[in-house]
Amino acid sequence: MKMKLGIIDYIDSAHYLPGHGKCGIVHGHTYKVEIVIEGEKNENGMVMDFYDIKKIVKEVMAEYDHVMLNDILEYPSVENLCEHVHARLSDRLSFPISLKIWEGQGKWCEISP
Repeated sequence: MKMKLGIIDYIDSAHYLPGHGKCGIVHGHTYKVEIVIEGEKNENGMVMDFYDIKKIVKEVMAEYDHVMLNDILEYPSVENLCEHVHARLSDRLSFPISLKIWEGQGKWCEISP
């Protein structure tokens, strides 16, 4: 039976969207990052230990925390950020991953397997 496990983390980052009227100036957001993995329980009764999920997610998200996202992405929209983070997490986690990144409150992007 497939099960889903999820955690939530937060990062603070700055960015600007080149050529965009309002968002073309440097500004920052607190991003809420929701990660959900899906798999079956292994012999120890867990899909994956929460400790291990959180450790990997913290290591990956440290790349994006308190940085200028334009130094990482040419156009750091939440869609491009979500794709970039999803690729990094997929390299480290051997499960299908759903990722939802909230840019502030009320605005988000989601990638599902």
